[in-house]
Formats: sequence, structure tokens, C-alpha cells
Amino acid sequence: MSLLLVGLSHRSAPVSLLERASLAADTQAKLLQDTLAAEPAAEAAVLATCNRIELYADVDKFHAGVAELSTLLAQHSGVGLDELTPYLYVHYEDRAVHHLFSVACGLDSMVVGEGQILGQIKDALALGQELHTAGRLLNDLFQQALRVGKRAHSETGIDRAGQSLVTFGLEQLADGGDTAAWAKGKRALVIGAGSMSSLAAATLARTGVAEIVVANRTRARADRLAEILNQPGGTGTRAHAVEMAEVSGELTRADIVVSCTGATGLVLTADAVAGALGPDRVPARDGAGLIPAQSTGPVRLALLDLAMPRDIDGGAGRLDGVRLVDIESLAEASADAPMAADVDQVRTIVADEVAAFGAAQRAAHITPTVVALRTMAAGVVADEIARLDGRLPDLDDKQRAEITQTVRRVVDKLLHAPTVRVKQLASEPGGAGYADALRELFDLDPQTVAAVSRADLNDPNRGRS
Repeated sequence: MSLLLVGLSHRSAPVSLLERASLAADTQAKLLQDTLAAEPAAEAAVLATCNRIELYADVDKFHAGVAELSTLLAQHSGVGLDELTPYLYVHYEDRAVHHLFSVACGLDSMVVGEGQILGQIKDALALGQELHTAGRLLNDLFQQALRVGKRAHSETGIDRAGQSLVTFGLEQLADGGDTAAWAKGKRALVIGAGSMSSLAAATLARTGVAEIVVANRTRARADRLAEILNQPGGTGTRAHAVEMAEVSGELTRADIVVSCTGATGLVLTADAVAGALGPDRVPARDGAGLIPAQSTGPVRLALLDLAMPRDIDGGAGRLDGVRLVDIESLAEASADAPMAADVDQVRTIVADEVAAFGAAQRAAHITPTVVALRTMAAGVVADEIARLDGRLPDLDDKQRAEITQTVRRVVDKLLHAPTVRVKQLASEPGGAGYADALRELFDLDPQTVAAVSRADLNDPNRGRS
């Protein structure tokens, strides 16, 4: 079996296509189940974020695997295969490992070095484990990706190469100026209470906004986020929660709006934003009722849309007095962002970790065969000692134990060098064939080897971090 990745991201596809191809939580689960039901795949995991959808699988046929995974992505994303295919990328074996490790380190993020992707990788692994679609290979892969990402952030300054999308977005709203000075004393409305919205609320509090209002479809989650923001020892920013039905009213009093929900349609239309601004805050439209081509004059309402698909109508950004930053504009702004020197160090870490992961996987592949060989040898020793007992029944216990120990030592010494060497050879590129050679040379029962592999896979301590 071999690792295969088929996906698309902000680097390969336009934002408009990514919006349409986004996967809801229940759709991700169905995608994983259908992938596992497909003939080429034995394991599957999906990494779906606001700017990427990647399907990982352990397959036994490359071309059939690519075709099947591409078709499944098209079926579950709702984008036709013909339209989706030009934007898909395919990585196989070490290249797939390299890609995921780079993603975990933030090297492939819209804003280089952002750390939120680690939580999303952890969620992808948890879903695969919950649905039992992630087996030995993908458990090992995603666990190692998390460790590589943490190592990159702890051993390098990759965090300085970029910020989270929230921080970067607020910087764009502040037009590159001092974000703290720009936000100080303002009133912010945060729509949504998930991980991104919570990060946005915390970031706004740190920048010094005077008040944060949280609106969410589930009121209890909005209350919980507001409670966290109001904890003693915090930033001093006041926070409270409201129902989603109250967003229109809160919009009239907001200076900053950050929206990141899981809605499939718009949360804020251009008309809703224009209505909230009121005639005293935004000029009337022309006689044809058209929105001006672009916002002019001082910014009275700053909108940050971090959702995919988007929450805020793009037309709102063309209203006078409104500044809108969304995923698409963030992608354009970050394209020319300077790369920190630490990026090279992270790339070295990724390369080293990919090599180590490949060696470990190849070594693990031969381990069941080595275990089966030693089990067979132990059986041979036991049979010969039993035969000796029949031929020399007068041996006392001490003599029998000494003979048994001597025979075992001889067998162990004969097997030690070959098994150590075959593990070394198997861990090198192209070493997959050594397990087959070992089974052939010693006439090992394939069922015994398979039983060892299953026992290892079902180990309850495997894949825990």
C-alpha cells in the first residue's frame, strides 16, 4: 500500500472555486466513508480548511487511486469533475509526506508561519480516528505532522514570517498602520463562535477595542466566548453575547465586524450593511440604484470576512465609508509578503523529518516479518528440546535448562546480524523488497506475518500522543 494525496488549495485554485468546493463537517464524514468503501483505498483522512481541501489515502493502485479520489472530491464538493480537475494537485509517497509536513509548519499557508493549521490537522486526525478510517499509516503520518509543526514553531522564528489570518486581516483593515492605535476604543461585532471567531475576538481584545459583541447561531457558544473574554485579569475589553437575530441592530453601532461562520449563504448582504450605515453615514446610490465602483472617503465600518464560502457580500466593500477585507484580498496581499530567513531553516527541518518518516515506515514494514522469523526460530528450538527430552530422559532440570539456554543463544546469535542488517537495508529508499526476500528465504507463513501486522495495528497504545 502507498500514500496518495489529491487536493486543491489557494495556491492551485481561485477563491471563487474554493468557496464552492468547501466541505461541511457531515460532508467530510461521508467523503471519508465513501473513500474507504472505494476499492483502491484502505485508509483515508481529509484536511478541509478555509483555503484547502486535501484527501489522503493509503492505496494499492496509483492511477486508479488518483481517479477514484478525484471523482469522490468532485461528488462531495458539488463541483463537476471536469471543472475541478485542472486545479487538483497530486502527491505520492514521500512527496505527499513532504507536502503535509510543509502545511503543518505553515509554509503552505496563505500567511506563512500561521499556527492555526496545527489545530486543523489535529481535527482531521481526530475525525479519521473517530470514523476508523485512519489506520496505521495515516495515524503515524498525521501524528508526525503535528510534531514537525510544533518543532518548527519552537526551534525557529517561523512565527515572525507571518501572522494568523486574523492578525494579517486586521493589519489590512488598518491599511498597514498601527493596528492597536487604529482599534483602540472601537466597538467590534464578531459573528460566529468557532475557533477562528474565538481567535478573532481574542486578537481584537488584545489590540484594545473597547467592546466586543458576539453573535452566533447557538447562543450558548456565544455566551461562553463572551464569558472567556470577560474573565478577570483579561485585557479590560467588555464583551457580551447576542442572538443572531440582533446582528442588524448591532451592525448600526459597530466600527469593526469580523465574520467567520459555517453558513452556506451570505450572513451580511450589501443592502444590510448599507441599511445599517444609514443615510447619515453613507451617500445615497445613483439613480440606477447601483453601488459605487469602490469605497471612497474615510472608513466608517471595517469588515473582515474570514469565512469560506464568504459570509459578507463583496458588494459591501464598494459602499462609501466601508472597507472590506476577505479571503481573496488577503491572498492577494500576502502574495508579495516578505519571507523570513527562518523559512529556510524550517524547510531543512521538513526535509530531515520526511527522510526520517520514510525510513521509519520502511523499517516498520519489515518488522512483522522479522518478528515472524524469530517466532519460527523459537518454535524450532522448542521442538528440538522436546525431541531431546525423549532421547535423553535422564537429564535433570539444571542440565535441561543449560542445554535450552545454549541452543537459544546459538539461534539468537545466528539471527542477530542478519535481522539487524535487514532492518537497516529496509529503512533505505528502495528497501521494501527485503521483507519479501526474508519471507522467501526462510519459507515464512504469510498468514503469520499478517497476524503480527494486525496485532500491531490494533495495539491500543498506537498513535497516542
